[in-house]
Order: sequence, then C-alpha cells, then structure tokens
Amino acid sequence: MKKYSVVVVDDHTLLSQAIESMVNTFNEFKVLYTCKNGQELVDVIGKSPNNIPHVILMDVHMPILNGIETTAIITQNYPSVHVMALSVEDDDTTILKMLKAGAIGYLLKDTEKSVLEKALTEIVENGFYHTNNVTNLLMKSLNGLVEEEISLKEHEITFLKLACSELTYREIAEKMCLSPKTVDGYRDALFTKCNVKNRIGLVIYAIKNKIYTV
Repeated sequence: MKKYSVVVVDDHTLLSQAIESMVNTFNEFKVLYTCKNGQELVDVIGKSPNNIPHVILMDVHMPILNGIETTAIITQNYPSVHVMALSVEDDDTTILKMLKAGAIGYLLKDTEKSVLEKALTEIVENGFYHTNNVTNLLMKSLNGLVEEEISLKEHEITFLKLACSELTYREIAEKMCLSPKTVDGYRDALFTKCNVKNRIGLVIYAIKNKIYTV
C-alpha cells in the first residue's frame, strides 16, 4: 500500500512527537520529518526534492516564521503540497488568514484520531478537507458577514489614539512631529482601512477594537 508522506511543523516538541506517532499508525501515511517553525521547514524542504511531502500539518503560532507566513511561501513555491492547519486557535480571523494563505483544511489539536486520518485521506484524494465549521465560515466570508482584522502600522495606531482626544489635527501633527499634510494622509488612509467616513467613526473603531479605552 502506498504511503503518503507527511511533515509536522510545530514548536512544541512533545506535541510534535505525539502527532508524528499518531500519523505513523495510519495505514496510508508516514511522517517524513518534523520542524520546529516555518523557517526550519522552508530551509529543509528547499534542500532536496526528496524533502517535499504530500501533506504538511502546520501549526499557526510559531517563532521566527509563523504558520500563516509559511503557508503562503509553501503554497506559492510548492503548489503540489497540501497544507492543513493543525492549531489550538479557533477564532474566525485566524482560520480565514490560514485559508487565504493557501491552507486546504483547518483542524483543532483536540481533534480525534479518526478525524485526523479521515482529513488526511480526503486531502490526498480530493485536494481539501473542510469541517462543517470551516465551510460555514467560508460561506459567511463570501457573503461579507465576517469582519476581518485590519493590520495597522505603529504610526497609524499612534495617530488613532491621538484622534480620540480633543486635539485638532494640526495639534496632533505637532505632537507627532509631522507636517499637517502627513497627518491628513494618515487620517485618509485610516478612513479607508477602517471603512469609516469621519473622526467619530475612527473613535468608535478605536474603542471597539480596544485601541483606545475610555
């Protein structure tokens, strides 16, 4: 019987070893190697074609290079490799980020052994595996019902906090040691990013996302 190769990427050694032992009990799968973070995976997989697996079980939060960044690199450079997230993170934003990076499935680490084997089998046979929760999340995302996390730069966060005060935009510019024109640029960029139309909208966004507390 053909053995499909699997790579486990997880920064927790004991957990990684446990996953490896579990996968090696499956009839059709065998762990090729394990990695402690995304950078180690990128380095190892690039050394030889023999290091390219059929499936990668990818943790999300790891040092040096996290699962989202690594998944994007792998799917771009090795399109034949199937990446499935295996994480403790179950929030919608993280799941969507992994799927958009190229993951073809998302499982939680407390998944039962039989479910993991089923997921791996469906991945090599059909090219993806989605739980009911992930399928529903994808439908919500397509219908615009999921609010995605917005990435703000440090200077934008600083401006946003000051915008919640009684300072005028000119006074904010002086406090940030910037020209009023530059601050106006920050303001307009945040209007677009946060999908708001005025300063009140920025304040509401900052409070809602706990950037500013009252």
